[in-house]
Amino acid sequence: MANIAAQRIKREFKEVIKSEEVAKCAIKVELVNDSLTELKGEIAGPPDTPYEGGNFVLEINVPETYPFNPPKVRFITKIWHPNISSVTGAICLDILKDQWYVSANMAAAMTLRTVLLSLQALLSAAEPDDPQDAVVAKQYKEHPEMFRQTATHWTFVYAGGPAKIPDLDDKIRRLTDMGIEEHSARVALSSYNWDLERATEHCLFS
Repeated sequence: MANIAAQRIKREFKEVIKSEEVAKCAIKVELVNDSLTELKGEIAGPPDTPYEGGNFVLEINVPETYPFNPPKVRFITKIWHPNISSVTGAICLDILKDQWYVSANMAAAMTLRTVLLSLQALLSAAEPDDPQDAVVAKQYKEHPEMFRQTATHWTFVYAGGPAKIPDLDDKIRRLTDMGIEEHSARVALSSYNWDLERATEHCLFS
């Protein structure tokens, strides 16, 4: 890894570990295989959101051209959010794309800490008009209460969240009893606003 990038990551890594603000927000970062290019991040779901009480793991790959180019970040923990792919965990956030260099040239340069805090903020304030996952964004805009329930359910199942929603579990059980794999059942039901008939049709005939 280029020297400038390695030094910068070492410094930022320490900054995240020692920052009181970061500890208060329940954000963590650790090295994977002692490599400065591969990191694992963790963010806690923010209060008063469907993600509250969940713990979300992130894969962070740092390029050799860092800090001039942004790290590649994706969610490993499955999540239901308009700006994060429910399939791949890819994230739509301008600071991780074209806004990175603009931001990096400002006085308050972008760092691992600001990336993690920005992603946590994204969980509180989705941008459905610039979605990564169009299906989730449509539900968010047209059926906000259904979105909230679905996101809460996904947080419970995949991120250790506290809120179980028996109604939704029951519908998933109805599909798994037909031999449909559990995650596929959850995706179909989530995508069709928990309409059991349409989700069943999708699973069996698509």
